[in-house]
Amino acid sequence: MTSVSQQASSGGMLSSVARFVDRVEGIVRVIALPSLVQLVLRFALAVPFWKSGILKWDGFLRLNDTAVTLFTDEFMLHLPGGPYPFPAPAVSCAEITFPILLVLGLATRFAALGLLFMTLVVELTVPDGWPIHITWAAMALAIMAWGPGRVSLDYLIRRVLGLPNP
Repeated sequence: MTSVSQQASSGGMLSSVARFVDRVEGIVRVIALPSLVQLVLRFALAVPFWKSGILKWDGFLRLNDTAVTLFTDEFMLHLPGGPYPFPAPAVSCAEITFPILLVLGLATRFAALGLLFMTLVVELTVPDGWPIHITWAAMALAIMAWGPGRVSLDYLIRRVLGLPNP
């Protein structure tokens, strides 16, 4: 085979590979629709906070004894001049409220910011948990950056009010 015919056959092979890769990318784009990805991110971030928050309550606005003990004795914020105890009721309410807002897609960026802040505080109190905390932080940042997506109350409200959806 001459060098010209080798180049022609390798160009044809590269073209075939490029077409195959393009088809696969098209399939991936159909599966990973941005609104679906944003919805999944919202649920994925909401679940661990919801599960943690729901375990701290014995009834309506009544923290269980374990939660009070954890917040007063275990979860201490390690900052200069500290450690400081947590405001247990506020944190526990936030652990319930922010996930609900995320799942509904209501005040989504605000809820993600709240959970990002909570993640940073959790990291300061439980530094060995950084592998999972960085995942939570990444999800919160992604939601804050790209918003809730089309499957959200935020999107619906903006559309009804005639506001542009970022």
